[in-house]
Amino acid sequence: MKQKIMLLLAFALALNISAFAQQGGGQRRSVEERVKATIERLTSELQLTKEQQVKLDTVFTDSFKAMQKMREDAQASGNRPDRAAFEKLNTERNEKVKGILNAEQYKKYEEQMQAMRQRGGNRGGGGGARGGGR
Repeated sequence: MKQKIMLLLAFALALNISAFAQQGGGQRRSVEERVKATIERLTSELQLTKEQQVKLDTVFTDSFKAMQKMREDAQASGNRPDRAAFEKLNTERNEKVKGILNAEQYKKYEEQMQAMRQRGGNRGGGGGARGGGR
C-alpha cells in the first residue's frame, strides 16, 4: 500500500512538472509580446502620444529582434551572448528613444531603466525596456 501511494505521488509530481514545462515555464516571451508590454507600460507611465507609441513600437521591435538574434546565434555556437554588444544595442536604442520622447519623458524613462538595473533587470523572460542588457 505504501508503495502505491509513493508511486501515485511520484506520478502526480511528474505530471505537474510536465504541465509547467508545456506552459513555457521560464521561456522568454516573443518579441511582439515584449514590445506590447513595453509600449503599454511606457504609455501609462510617460503619457505617450499615439505618434510616440508608433515610433517607439518600431524602435523596440528592431532592438528586441536584434537582441533575440544575438542570443540565438550565441546559443547555436555554444557561446554566451556578448554583453558589450547588448549594451551597444541598448545605447543605440536609448538614443532613438531620446529623439522620440520630450525631455521630461526621457528623464522618467532613464529613471525607470536605472531602477530596473538596480533590481537586476527583468529576469525570466524580459518584458520591458532594459537599459543595462542582460
